[in-house]
Amino acid sequence: MARAAGKAKTRKAVAKRFKVTGSGKILRRKQGKRHLLQKKSRKRKRNLGKATLVSDADLKNVKANLPFS
Repeated sequence: MARAAGKAKTRKAVAKRFKVTGSGKILRRKQGKRHLLQKKSRKRKRNLGKATLVSDADLKNVKANLPFS
């Protein structure tokens, strides 16, 4: 999103959803672990609990909303 010239601000909604590692990579949580868990296997639910890297396709948009990361 284009922003008018001036002070850069962090999108707080984005900051709550993503974490920046020490090397600058961006982590996200996986979707699918909020409801309908009974039909999902134990292994699947366990792996959904782990964080993963943001895809290259989404990286530019996430970084644009986290100017100080």
